[in-house]
Amino acid sequence: MLQQLSLDGLEDRKARGAFFTPPEIARFMVDWAVRSKGDAVLEPSCGEAAFLLPAARRLHALGATKRAISQQLEAGDIHQASVEEAQKVLAREGFGAKTDVGDFFLKSASPSFDAVVGNPPYVRYQQFGGASRAASLQAALRQGVRLTQLASSWAAFTVHASAFLRPEGRLALVIPAELLSVKYATQIRRFLLDRFASVRLVLFETLVFPGVLEDVVLLLAEGSGGAQSFEVFQARSAADLATKLPAQWLKFKPATDDKWTGALLSTDAYRLYDEAVGSADIETMSAWGSTYLGAVTGNNDFFTLSEVDVERMKLGSAELMKISPPGARHLRGLNFSAQAWRSMVKGGERCYLFKPGSEPSKAARDYIAYGESLGVHNAYKCRVREPWWVVPVVAKPDLLMPYMNHDRPRLVRNGAGIQLLNSIYGVKLEATRRKLGQELLPLAMLNSLTLLGSEIVGRAYGGGMLKHEPTEAGKIPLPSHAALEAMADPLKSVQDCVNSLLERNEVEAAASVVDDVFLRKRLGWTESRLKAIREARATLVQRRLTRGKGKNGSDR
Repeated sequence: MLQQLSLDGLEDRKARGAFFTPPEIARFMVDWAVRSKGDAVLEPSCGEAAFLLPAARRLHALGATKRAISQQLEAGDIHQASVEEAQKVLAREGFGAKTDVGDFFLKSASPSFDAVVGNPPYVRYQQFGGASRAASLQAALRQGVRLTQLASSWAAFTVHASAFLRPEGRLALVIPAELLSVKYATQIRRFLLDRFASVRLVLFETLVFPGVLEDVVLLLAEGSGGAQSFEVFQARSAADLATKLPAQWLKFKPATDDKWTGALLSTDAYRLYDEAVGSADIETMSAWGSTYLGAVTGNNDFFTLSEVDVERMKLGSAELMKISPPGARHLRGLNFSAQAWRSMVKGGERCYLFKPGSEPSKAARDYIAYGESLGVHNAYKCRVREPWWVVPVVAKPDLLMPYMNHDRPRLVRNGAGIQLLNSIYGVKLEATRRKLGQELLPLAMLNSLTLLGSEIVGRAYGGGMLKHEPTEAGKIPLPSHAALEAMADPLKSVQDCVNSLLERNEVEAAASVVDDVFLRKRLGWTESRLKAIREARATLVQRRLTRGKGKNGSDR
């Protein structure tokens, strides 16, 4: 529950996922959910009556007597002091409610309520364990939703709360905005569209919970039978919410299991983006080639070697493979050249992979024996291989792609012709696209439409990093092959300029140069359209970075 609890300290509230709910939000949600004087209302995580009191007032305003309200209004909380305080808050205005103390996930669901309102507890998977987690997973499974062990508490709460509604009942919950984007919420997104006839979300441009960095959405779902789309309203702040529904809602029809991140954009920006990615000048990364994870050694400290290591152990070149050294900090420009690789070798980086053949030399056998003395052969990835010291490599990539980025996604030409480990992705281009893609795709990727698309299809990770799984990388929008062919000469003419800007980490300036070639001249975009796309990207980046300040975990 994101409710105000003066009964205990901030750390205790955080542990239980309890934070203050602005009264404008509680009132707005209750006024939407409670529609007649006879409505039966449930608040499963009542805190200090942030939703209970507005619900009682709403029922009374609709004509229900205070005596009737005490039978129509039901609430509970796992925290006894909260329930006691909620009762006092109601009593001050002459209201009452049926209340109980206990774990909501252990409460048997009965579809007898017209409205379920409130603010579920938000406890991350790292702190959400034991009997309560097991009960939550079982509660969701009873509704046909199988959640992963990575799911935070709100996910199962949302599913379980729905089971208390009558067929045409209404669910109004405050839930984390990670509903829109995290992988574990895929099941929740699918459930909402399968369960309800209408699903609406209210989003906020600013953080609306005082002292809390968590971004939230208001879920307003009703009816049953399924919905093909969901609708979104963008509010500036909690104060913007009136007591009636907004007039303008933007409809989204997501593909199966797709994220709903696009809903974070303004109505105009989303329409512009959607129109652009549907044009013939845009293709996804998957059309260009396949994205895959680099080789898994099982122990990088043993298998990756510096030049000093190689000389000390007297290993021959035939038993070594040139690799991109672990990590991605060296992949900042458009091309990772042979010269850049040699510079890293001279700088002491681990640029070699130990890769002996079926008949290792004496020097290699000595190193293998050394590894066994350290127990390297007992590591999982090693002990399932035969022989354990032969690392299976992947196809040599045409392009290198770090999958974790702070500022932007990047493609880097594999000019050094090296192999890669699992700290980065490789991209193998289609044969008919290889020459053009190697030369210009890393440059062409630096446009504002692609940068926005990467934020939409990717996910925020710990510390505000942007991460892409291989399937997500495959959905990043890029200039089509035909468009890139048409822009080849003008792009080549700005390549040195862009490279120089990237060397100085002037990413926005570099993107502006590419925008001029691709978005302004090729696509004919106006300044207002370009501004809308850039601002949309800036909004998503800021959301990611803001959320990252308060997180150590990941959005998985």
